[in-house]
Amino acid sequence: MQITRQPPVKITLQPSNHPYLSGPWTPVHEEVVVEELEVIKGEIPADIDGIYLRNTENPVHQPLGRHHPFDGDAMIHQVSISGGKASYRNRFVRTQCFVEEQLSGGAIWGGLMDPPSLSKRPGFGAHGSLKDTGSTDIIVHAGKALATFYQCGEAWQLDPLTLDNLGKAPWGPLDGVSAHPKVDEATGELMFFNYSKHAPYMHYGVVDRDGTLSHYVPIPLSGPRLPHDMAITKSWSILNDMPLFWDADLLKRGIHAARIHEGIPTRFALIPRRGQPEDIRWFEASPTYVLHWTNAWEEGEEVVLEGYYQDKPMPDPIEEAGEFSHMMAYVDEHSFQSRLHRWRFNLSTGECTEERLSDRIVEFGMINPNRLMKKSRYVWSTTTRPGWFLFNGYCRQDTLTGEEQLFELPDGVYASESPMVPRTPLPGEQIADLAEDDGYLVTFLIDENSGSSQLAILDAADVTKGPICLAKLPHKISSGVHSAWVGHGQLQADRAS
Repeated sequence: MQITRQPPVKITLQPSNHPYLSGPWTPVHEEVVVEELEVIKGEIPADIDGIYLRNTENPVHQPLGRHHPFDGDAMIHQVSISGGKASYRNRFVRTQCFVEEQLSGGAIWGGLMDPPSLSKRPGFGAHGSLKDTGSTDIIVHAGKALATFYQCGEAWQLDPLTLDNLGKAPWGPLDGVSAHPKVDEATGELMFFNYSKHAPYMHYGVVDRDGTLSHYVPIPLSGPRLPHDMAITKSWSILNDMPLFWDADLLKRGIHAARIHEGIPTRFALIPRRGQPEDIRWFEASPTYVLHWTNAWEEGEEVVLEGYYQDKPMPDPIEEAGEFSHMMAYVDEHSFQSRLHRWRFNLSTGECTEERLSDRIVEFGMINPNRLMKKSRYVWSTTTRPGWFLFNGYCRQDTLTGEEQLFELPDGVYASESPMVPRTPLPGEQIADLAEDDGYLVTFLIDENSGSSQLAILDAADVTKGPICLAKLPHKISSGVHSAWVGHGQLQADRAS
């Protein structure tokens, strides 16, 4: 394996036994390029043609206070697959904060669990004192990869092929961009939202294919909220106002403590894609918190939304975790109990109905991207190790029949969020000819038993077989949050338009 190494970055981080600075969350700091990965099991399917991008948390400086797993600096790992071969590269996202800490030679900002006064300079995002890391989400829009931060920072651009940093997106508004903007490939539009601690507390916007912010409107709320994701259909964008948000009394003292507020329902805002505040259709539903939606579509007079309903948004501390008891619970799916759920919004009656789709605790699901904004049947969710934010397997969920396929990784082996990649149609075939589950899951594995990582490919139609292909990565990567897939053909079309 021929490895080309980039110049090193400045590092002050010390070895630690912190649960999210060690083991599968041990940061990797080297940046490399490998032109061709060595396949160690099976073969890379010839009908995969595209790029897998994975955003991970890799702090480079010793924390000023208590470390939270979402405080780390963003590093994007990329695998480009074509013709039965795969290359690999990884790069830090050079956010403004990353660059300033490189220049200072140490941490400037405190983390999510620290008081605002710990930061040496004013911070960014809805929280107000955090470092804008761009370490949450990664998507591709108009030929560029965009790394975003869940607390609403800038949208940081990279070349998806080379991972060259391209600076912040020029269209980003003053209140930033939350993680999880959504892209309609047919129109080239990107829909996004942000949130803040000042009225109107939320905004919604549309960015055109050419990178122009063409629509930006307030979504008035009654106070600061903590939304995390949004969904889109062909006509509507779906935003939310949920009863898990910062305690108002503590917030006056500079303490950002999320609390479930009893007696307040979940509210959904359905706004036409380029609608105004007066066009919003509000729907009420049972109180919960939702991190991620899987899909939404229009069905007659109804708009259908699917995602992961939390049965216990304020989880009990994991006492055996000691000083980390609260932190460990808030990132543990088995503590907040997320399950696949469906909401239906009737545009004629204004009523919302709900349906539990599975009792299994899962999250971080993917659908066939060709079914985005269309009625879909399958969701490929991840399972997690109880007590931890670590993916230890997959569940292919059939929302029509309720059937579930399971694959559990060996002990000590953990996965990444894994896009469903439809196979490339054969000559004479059309995308519409392919079954919804005809394709692959593409992921990275972290093997603590061998201290290594691999590219893994699974058969999306039968995940019970486990990886049908494995290829060696040049180093063990750190765990993280979100990922994306873009086909080479789509990328070329985006750049040509």
